[in-house]
Amino acid sequence: MSDDAVSALVARIYDALSGILDPEIGGNIVDLGLIYEVTVDTDGVVAIAMTTTSRGCPAAGFLRDAVEASVVGVDGVSRVAVELVYEPRWTPDRIRASALTVVSRH
Repeated sequence: MSDDAVSALVARIYDALSGILDPEIGGNIVDLGLIYEVTVDTDGVVAIAMTTTSRGCPAAGFLRDAVEASVVGVDGVSRVAVELVYEPRWTPDRIRASALTVVSRH
């Protein structure tokens, strides 16, 4: 897979991830800043580092599973590994400005 193809695949992955809503806050996990890193190798193997709004988040397993299920369905992805990380710690500063209206309602 060429560099351009990898870049296009990363964009499709972020589009898929944008469809996953945090069940507590209601915003999508990309705009909330819960996705820390997405890497793709030339074979379509995807590694995602993500977090939750708190270490004890009851939705952590649901979100991790939703990320995996969403990304594995993206054309060009051969395998996906999702890692929940808590460093750096998530803060509201990671929320995109476009999502602040959703968050302020909760």
